[in-house]
Parts: sequence; structure tokens; C-alpha cells
Amino acid sequence: MLNCIIIDSQPRNVQVLKNYIKKLPILEFAGSFTDPREALVFLKTNPVDLIFMDIHKTIQSNSSEFQLFQQKVMLILMSANRKFAIDAIENNAVDFLVKPLLFERLYNAAEKAYKIKFPTIHSGSLSSIKGGYIFIKEGTRLVRIELDDIYYIMGLKNYVSIYTKSQRIVSLLTMKEMEEILPAHRFARVHRSYFIALDKIISVEKQQILMKDKVIPIGNLFLSSFMKKLVNRSNI
Repeated sequence: MLNCIIIDSQPRNVQVLKNYIKKLPILEFAGSFTDPREALVFLKTNPVDLIFMDIHKTIQSNSSEFQLFQQKVMLILMSANRKFAIDAIENNAVDFLVKPLLFERLYNAAEKAYKIKFPTIHSGSLSSIKGGYIFIKEGTRLVRIELDDIYYIMGLKNYVSIYTKSQRIVSLLTMKEMEEILPAHRFARVHRSYFIALDKIISVEKQQILMKDKVIPIGNLFLSSFMKKLVNRSNI
């Protein structure tokens, strides 16, 4: 797992990035800062593997941003201006993300950093990494659900039923909201009413997926994207 921090002066950007980080079991959020100088102080007493840093001006050799590159920590630079990608290359950043941030790009950047930190791990992809959990509101309580335990999720109007190894949890969430919570590399929406855990698939035949004791249909609108995920996962 990579301990990571965020350096960004915009609270909205920080929140978006934190939500993305929570979806990736290899990333552990350790804090956020509005100023690189604050991050430098934090690094003196706290071990960090990865920094997501927003930049809006060229990095100077006497700047706090430049000092961060002198630390033994990987950096991923972010900006709404593509021209700062040159700064990322020149300073040996792991990657450069263009704002507004997209989850798939963050996923690729995090995978790159993970391979640098743990080059001997055979998996070679986040798709095979286990662990992680989400919190879902059921009635008046928050329920922790282990991602490894989820088989499939069925949506009905304004609520969803989450089927795990041992229980069924009903929550007042839409399928769209559920999609924002689930890690995209581990789950796939295969129908307007279903999400499935990719590692729980037993077989696929005639636009149907066998999941333990449940047969789930594949909608025409979701067939192409689902098959691409399946092929990519098979190439691990």
C-alpha cells in the first residue's frame, strides 16, 4: 500500500481526489495541504510514498515544489494547463494528470507508482489486488462492507440491494451513486439494474453471467464495455 498526500489549494479538487483514492485499495490517504511548505514540514516526521500536487506555475529551482522533488517520495503532478506536463517530465514525476481529474487516469497513474515502489510483485495490475472496503448507509446505521465479499448489486428505483457472501444489504442509493463508490477495476455494470464483481464470475454465455447461484443478464448497452474489461482482466 502507498501512503499518499494531496497538495492543492482548492477544497473541491481535494475532495474529488480523496474520493478516488478511497476506491483504490493500494492507496492510503495520509493528509492534504494547501501549501507545499506545509507538506515539507509534514514529511519530516511522517513517511509518505506518493504526493499528488497541483501546479499552476513553472517549478523554480529555489521553490518549495522543487524541494519536494528532492525528497525520497514519488510525485504525480496535476494541472488544468497541459503545458505544465513539461515540468513533470523534467522533474521525473511519475505522471501528469490534467484537470478535471478522471478516475481512469488516476487509476493508471497509481498503478504506475505502485509498480515503481513494488517492482517484484508478480500481479502487475491493480485488478488482481484484494482487500478494501466501503461504508454503506442501511437505515440509520453505516455498515462496513468488505469489497472481497460482494458478489453483485441489484438496483430497484431509488435503492440498491448488495448481495455479499453472508448477507443482503439494502440502501437508499441510486445505481449512479453506487457506480461512484465502487472501484471500476473490480466491478462492472452489466445491466441498468446490475453491477457484478469481476472476480466472482463463474461463466459467461449468451449475454448471461453465472454468479454462484444467480444468473445475471448483460444489457446490450453494457455488453461492449463489459467484454473489454473481461479481456483486459484475462491478460493479467
